[in-house]
Amino acid sequence: MNQTRRKTDWLLWAMTLPFFLLVLLFSYVPLAGWSMAFVKYIPGLSIFKSEFAGLDYFRQLFSLGSELPKAITNTLALGFLGILASPLSMILAILITEVGRSRLRRFIQVALSLPNFISFIIVYAIFFTFFSVDGGIVNQLLLKLHLVSEPTNLLGNEGATWLFQTLVIIWKTIGWSAIIYIGAITSIDMELYDAASVDGAGRFKKALHVTIPGLLPTFTVLLLLSIGNLLSSNFEQIFVFHNALNHDRIVTLDYYSYQAGLVNFDFSLGTAIGVFKSVTSLIILFAANGIIKRISGNSII
Repeated sequence: MNQTRRKTDWLLWAMTLPFFLLVLLFSYVPLAGWSMAFVKYIPGLSIFKSEFAGLDYFRQLFSLGSELPKAITNTLALGFLGILASPLSMILAILITEVGRSRLRRFIQVALSLPNFISFIIVYAIFFTFFSVDGGIVNQLLLKLHLVSEPTNLLGNEGATWLFQTLVIIWKTIGWSAIIYIGAITSIDMELYDAASVDGAGRFKKALHVTIPGLLPTFTVLLLLSIGNLLSSNFEQIFVFHNALNHDRIVTLDYYSYQAGLVNFDFSLGTAIGVFKSVTSLIILFAANGIIKRISGNSII
């Protein structure tokens, strides 16, 4: 019996080995590129032949005139708004599972998941069609109804950038994120619902006292993952929606790194920004994991 179990264990380990090697190759080996942050890197010249710069690029990153404070503020603002909106996926999943007709339920689920597979370039084209100043459908409608006297440039409105970008990402990902919660709902013991029915609980009370507590472990794990990615904004979204009018409120750490490394060809500074972001994200993740573990007993580490 033990020998059979050992063979099964070794077989499972052998099956996971290729995936482990892929993670090692594409996630950990590239960390050697962090060395560019400590040398004056010149493309085409070996890192070992580059002039050692020490912490010069990190000092430049924190010096006066740097866009780092602006990038951190925007990244944290967009990240916290995304975390505040994270319960919406769980609520949507509960609402979908409450739909009685299976065909209608599947249609709603598929329809809400489709935006996740649309490229951000197409997403920008859609929102440009609706909200652009010249010819935007929403602006034309508001003007014809005399609700506004002049078109509103929502895509370039600096004051509305954080909220607008959060609504865009919610629209794009909420249906896909709800699938995880729908799967978690199916694993909840049906006897709990039967017991709640015997006690006279309706749909709302069942969702409140059975479904939501059953989803809390899943929500906790996803919340920790979101906190770990707090400083990792959706670069594709920021890249396509960025313009001169909203730059001060939309530039994030990822965009700042791209601008420094690929636009200005300062690869060492761009790498320094990436190192700062990764180390800070790791610290935030461990801190959040410790706090949530003490409060709820659930953790991912």
